[in-house]
Amino acid sequence: MVQEQPRAAGQVLLIPTEKIVPNPHQPRRVFDQSELVNLAISIRMNGILQPITVRECENGYELVSGERRLRASKLAGMSMIPCIVVDVNEMKSAIFSLIENLQRQNLGYFEEAMAIEQLMEKFGLSQEEAARRLGKAPSTVSNKLRLLSLPGQAQLLLAEHGLSERHARALLRLDAADVVPVLQKVIARQLNVSQTEKLVADFLAQKNPAKRTTKRLFSDVRIFLNTINNAFDTMKSAGIDAQLKRTENENDYIYEIRIPKKAAQRTSG
Repeated sequence: MVQEQPRAAGQVLLIPTEKIVPNPHQPRRVFDQSELVNLAISIRMNGILQPITVRECENGYELVSGERRLRASKLAGMSMIPCIVVDVNEMKSAIFSLIENLQRQNLGYFEEAMAIEQLMEKFGLSQEEAARRLGKAPSTVSNKLRLLSLPGQAQLLLAEHGLSERHARALLRLDAADVVPVLQKVIARQLNVSQTEKLVADFLAQKNPAKRTTKRLFSDVRIFLNTINNAFDTMKSAGIDAQLKRTENENDYIYEIRIPKKAAQRTSG
């Protein structure tokens, strides 16, 4: 039986592949088999160019990062694999695994969102703390997590048809029951992001005509307010020392206009 070299900090060690268990926090759920085969062929010809990272565990070693290389090495028939042993806890291991996948840009946006959510739940992290540890803006993490509110069937369809994260975000405006029917139209018509956003807006307008009417009324009110503002500006440009005070509350716009009488008489004469 092949024995691994003794552990030495900072050195590359050869460790039996059978003694390395997967990272339980691996964010990637799907591995392309054809890519793994191609990588295995490359490993047979050229060896492992970048060691994988592991940490010691009770029964050997637990993978921290490099699962594709580990899987491909096993396909290539390698019994030993170069590793760097790091001294990290479970949370650090989970974070390193997620960051590696993000930096390699081969992680689906739903996989990323699920990994962030699991990281927060497992280790009791707030969105702000998770964002800081991952080097992301809190708003970015918040937007990622919102994607998980989409129905599971919609998530599968988005991933299967290679639709972008922006397509997914456009669907967040819909009620859960409407997401899949609208998404099926997006897929059937092969809509881009802008077309998808328009489809969603049109669907909501048809479903909620009262809101559409309210929006038109609001636009009309703004026209009237502009008329008042323009009239006031005309008075000021004519030399009338008028005063305008604008306030508003939840229900009303309140305009108070004061016009000097003498100035008003001179302008009328």
